[in-house]
Amino acid sequence: MAGNHEKRMLSSLTNALRILRSYSLDKPSQGITELAASLKLGKSTVHRLVSTLSHEGFLVKDAETQKYRLGFSVLALSGVVTSTLDVYHESLPVVRKLVDTVGETAHIGILEGSDVIYIMKIECNHHVRFLTHVGRRNPLYCTSSGKVLLAHKELPFIQKVIENGLVKHTANTITDPAQLLQHLQKVKKDGCATSYEELLEGVHSIAAPIRDYTGQVVAAITLVGPKQRMTRSKVPFLIKKVKEAGQEISEKLGYYKRQ
Repeated sequence: MAGNHEKRMLSSLTNALRILRSYSLDKPSQGITELAASLKLGKSTVHRLVSTLSHEGFLVKDAETQKYRLGFSVLALSGVVTSTLDVYHESLPVVRKLVDTVGETAHIGILEGSDVIYIMKIECNHHVRFLTHVGRRNPLYCTSSGKVLLAHKELPFIQKVIENGLVKHTANTITDPAQLLQHLQKVKKDGCATSYEELLEGVHSIAAPIRDYTGQVVAAITLVGPKQRMTRSKVPFLIKKVKEAGQEISEKLGYYKRQ
């Protein structure tokens, strides 16, 4: 009986975490029916878990819409995580300087499962809106930051990403496995990656790796902008600046490249 009780408790915890993880800037509020359908859970189960999460301050019910949004308990935890992330702390001044220097928006991205997730975004002054925000997930194989992270993973991981499917987002998306593997080898050799309208039409990006004190690639720094400004003629200059920024952050994390 004790074993069954422990299994039920673990299942409830897993489902509660799934509820919290289902929220994003794209889905800031959700109702019981919506949550039950998206997570394939019974309404009674979702209602019970949502009630518990609300009682603990992780969810808040909107009296007007009757939907739930994330509460301040999540914000408190996220503040603890952010403040203790060395990558975030050490990157912030470097990313700000990069944005001021080149006049384009910059991100810091890390590997989360089989996606790149952005933990920082510093906007430029051009007020051009891109479909990126802190917490957003994007594919690894067609974003410059994702390709940097993917290029430094082991072959079995890369093959798993390929097996999950290389969706063609634009005419420039690499969907041929052999071509992607060759491309990733070049990314690793060059120490940078580019994405010319591979995820979004009209958007270019350039990324470089960030390493920790062991030399492991733990994040990527990315510049992103419209193709009208991030022209091919400017790419060498932008690559230089992004790689310099990545190296500076890496050194702050204790990494020193052997000459």
